[in-house]
Amino acid sequence: MGHSITALFKHEAAGGVILVAAALFALIIANSPAFGLYQMVFDMPVTISIGAFSIDKPMLLWINDGLMAIFFFLIGLEVKREVLDGHLSSPQKVALPAIAAIAGIMVPALFYAAFNYHDAVTFKGWAVPAATDIAFALGVFSLFGRALPITLKLFLLSVAIFDDIGAIIIIALFYSADMSLLSLSVGLAGLCILFLLNRFNVAKPAAYLVVGVVVWAAVLKSGVHATLAGFAIAWFIPLKPTFDGSTQSSSSMLLKLEEGLHTWVAFLILPVFAFANAGVRFIDADVILMPVVIGIIAGLFVGKQLGIFGACWLAVKLGVAKLPAGVTWLQVYAVSILCGIGFTMSLFVGSLAFEGYSSEYLDSVKIGVLSASLLSACLGAVIISLARKKQEQ
Repeated sequence: MGHSITALFKHEAAGGVILVAAALFALIIANSPAFGLYQMVFDMPVTISIGAFSIDKPMLLWINDGLMAIFFFLIGLEVKREVLDGHLSSPQKVALPAIAAIAGIMVPALFYAAFNYHDAVTFKGWAVPAATDIAFALGVFSLFGRALPITLKLFLLSVAIFDDIGAIIIIALFYSADMSLLSLSVGLAGLCILFLLNRFNVAKPAAYLVVGVVVWAAVLKSGVHATLAGFAIAWFIPLKPTFDGSTQSSSSMLLKLEEGLHTWVAFLILPVFAFANAGVRFIDADVILMPVVIGIIAGLFVGKQLGIFGACWLAVKLGVAKLPAGVTWLQVYAVSILCGIGFTMSLFVGSLAFEGYSSEYLDSVKIGVLSASLLSACLGAVIISLARKKQEQ
């Protein structure tokens, strides 16, 4: 367990740097003569057909619906492992990060709503500042928070996991289109088959892969966002060691998949998503002053830290939860600020919230998320460096 946590932090720290580089590259291209080519590539239609069944989407949506489904699959694997056999498996360890994450979702949403309640369209983005980018946040933590307690890192990871669960619930409830009962039935049937594969200890990953692809395609056609299929499929991957013939495997299928996917997600999937979604042209001052931008910055940069730190302080003072061992209030505040780095998850929710609307809305989401994430990263780096110096004294 300790080795997997250490490997995760190494992956996410390096992945955070790659994420920033991908986003900066997208911004440079978007504000250069190559912007037309950038748009053309991601607007290019891509079609896959099998008989009468076909999926026809632009490249951007293949990235957002396909590659991000793999990202959510990895989240599902992590959540299942941590809940069943990790540091979220006991109520004592769960209480504080769960409370912090709930407040870290609700308070930023309220901040956003305060600036956008009067407009039915802009109000659709209320969940954009509710998300936290774990790769970026852990990257800043690892760069500036060396020598701080491992319990603080685990607290940040736990808050981010609960935050991801909250984002998944929000996407399922508020950002799904009209439902197709036939497609949903196919998806549910696929999940039932995955349950049976797990129940009978089937040790062949290919069996889960084939059924998983069918479930993803069915959910994509159903009106429920396809990334949710990735999260659901993960819960049917066996955690316990499975049997292959007469020999028991040395580790579980879930752990092997989780370890194998971390590198691909951190160094390819998330950077590709960031590159495809972060490109915005800084040519219209009116967009920068839109309520969407102000609401996102207020929610991520102010609402996140107030919600998370305030909820932690109240929970500890009321005796509902305890601070992690060796962790100070200054360190908790630093982590609260880092949770204001929304980046990939916020951009993703924004793409769902304003899908089908004028590009002006999505541009405002990009500007708000990038600005708030940069502010949170810079202030978080300063405070966590200060906390580290106090720890070393």
